[in-house]
Amino acid sequence: MTDRIPTTCMRCAVGCGLRQQPADQGDGLETVRGDPAHPISQGLACRRGIRETADPAGERLTRPLVREDGELVSTTWERALERATEGLGTALAEGSDRVAVLGSGQLTTEAAYALGKLSRGGFGTWYYDANTTLCMASAVTAYYDAFGSDAPPPTDDDIPAAESHVVWGANPAVAHPVLFRWIRQSAAEDGSELIVVDPVYSETAAAADHHVPIEPGGDFALARAVLARVLETDGIDEAFVAEATTGFDDLCADLPDAADAAERAGVSTADIDRLAAALEDPTLLYWGMGINQSVNGTAAAGALIDLCLATGNLRPGSGPFSLTGQANSMGTRVCSSKGTWPGHRPLGDPDHRRVVAEVWGVPVSRLPDDPGPGPVGLVDAIGDEIDAVYAVATNPVAGMPDATHVCEQLADAFLVVQDSFRSETVEYADVVLPAATWGESEGTTISMDRTVSRVRAATEPPAMARTDLEIIGLLADRLVPSLFDVTLEPATVFEEFAALTAGTPADCSGLSYERLAADRAVRWPAPTADASAGYRYYDGADDTDATESWTFPTPSGRVRFSSGEARPPPEPTDDDYPLTLTTARRPNAYNTGVRTRAEGPPTAQISPATAAAFADALEQPVDEPTNDERRLAQLRSRRAAVTVRVESDPAIPDGVVWLPIHQPSVNALTTAAVDPRSKEPNFKQCAVRLEPPRDPAGESRLVGH
Repeated sequence: MTDRIPTTCMRCAVGCGLRQQPADQGDGLETVRGDPAHPISQGLACRRGIRETADPAGERLTRPLVREDGELVSTTWERALERATEGLGTALAEGSDRVAVLGSGQLTTEAAYALGKLSRGGFGTWYYDANTTLCMASAVTAYYDAFGSDAPPPTDDDIPAAESHVVWGANPAVAHPVLFRWIRQSAAEDGSELIVVDPVYSETAAAADHHVPIEPGGDFALARAVLARVLETDGIDEAFVAEATTGFDDLCADLPDAADAAERAGVSTADIDRLAAALEDPTLLYWGMGINQSVNGTAAAGALIDLCLATGNLRPGSGPFSLTGQANSMGTRVCSSKGTWPGHRPLGDPDHRRVVAEVWGVPVSRLPDDPGPGPVGLVDAIGDEIDAVYAVATNPVAGMPDATHVCEQLADAFLVVQDSFRSETVEYADVVLPAATWGESEGTTISMDRTVSRVRAATEPPAMARTDLEIIGLLADRLVPSLFDVTLEPATVFEEFAALTAGTPADCSGLSYERLAADRAVRWPAPTADASAGYRYYDGADDTDATESWTFPTPSGRVRFSSGEARPPPEPTDDDYPLTLTTARRPNAYNTGVRTRAEGPPTAQISPATAAAFADALEQPVDEPTNDERRLAQLRSRRAAVTVRVESDPAIPDGVVWLPIHQPSVNALTTAAVDPRSKEPNFKQCAVRLEPPRDPAGESRLVGH
């Protein structure tokens, strides 16, 4: 029997350690278990991460494909690379921005770094982004606004010390089960509590001491209402605000009346009082996609950070903690040259651009000086400014908003797709490059709390699949032959990346594969071979006079309160579209579903009152036993109509339709409106209506209340 190979789970960004048992014969994994020796998870692992690592569903891509006479057909690697080089090269000959690149938080750090180097340094394209912008960009922008740098101040180690846990617009019971176990254990201690702010009575809310049922989109108003109440009740940490912050007086001058803001958020004043009281104790305030995926994502995330600053919750055991979904979203932010150069070097800073250009051996003029328009703007530019698209480990046809428009745009481009599984995006490709997946690749990943750990291969990829890093190198050799001096190997790529971060806010220069083999997991900044960071920005208290000190990488050296204002919803309900659609995660489902593809239409959950109001849209009431097919309906937005199976669920508020993000048809409904600062789409609220299922002639009848 072969040895079990230690690795890091690539399902979500908690970064649990796993041990993989390769199959005795052929490729694939025999078993996967939690790794008791891993310093972060200590043997814990969720069933979803284990199952999706060991035995993923979905159709594996095992051979290169090219489009011939309208059909995707198997071919050789040489022929596939020749076609990809021809299509991408023809576009590049017309200008560097004629090629767009879409990356992913599912790549190893090494592959993400190489893809960014190829995109920015090789192609020189402005049109480069990643699916991480679809989930984390608003939190990142708010962190920069406040602290002058990215990533949460707290780490997982701070969870046991917190006395109040406020989970806002997130469902870690489903999205991050191991992290949620730590939260529940801490909240169960005497004097501790868990409060959940969510329109839906989610799995996390069901486990909480108190649920605040906010109106969809009311997050900014609620956060400002709580801050106003904190101010009214003398809950401000005046010493911290005076010593370490800026902008507080201006913020206070614009605060609304707490009761008025609570009414706009759809919550009671008692809920405001409870949240304000919770912040008096050491509080970890967690948030997720319910905050970020909004036209007000940056403003709302900034308002949550403001709550922590005003109450002094910026010490170990407290603070603003954004919850990251994809396994290596943090690594992508640190290394991929998407929003910053490696190490969070500012993209527009001429000195940093010069350093990067020198290391990469490219003209500084080739490097863009701003991050580009975001994924939605990138798709919109296809046909006018973009001729070819290279998509790596991402599924924009299912994962981006207004998916019908995305399909139409990609159909007009020369499209190269690099992925492990056959996805909706593959069906639009001109060339498909089959990639290795978890358990078949070497590299590193970085968890949501900045922990770097190894990803290891326990088995070979099936058939003709190759690693992402290898494929990126093969394309680079043909399109930009001088970009990579040597054949890309994970260890050498990591060395180049780590060296380039020296002296930056995300310094990883003290890391190496040898150190990660010994220590298993190390948090950045790690500028030396024995450094591993904990809580950020807090320098501690002097033992003699208990004077505290902080260090913030802002021009003033102080942390900044936000000045964001709420924008109106991009698509309010009206008589024609009287319901609000929201989307979220289901347990045991993977991103756009490629590893856990469910058959049949997505299940739309609505409240009993909504089900009664729209009973005419269904062939039979949802609360009566019947054949599932008779509960089908059409859910229509201003962009598309989708067949759904309807279930009544009292956890859903009246007037809201809940759909899972993992079903590929769901984003045909959503709006492409984006946060003006972060460019993150407004996935969580759009106006819809329920209609009867289509009859055989394809007609449907509009149903009102």
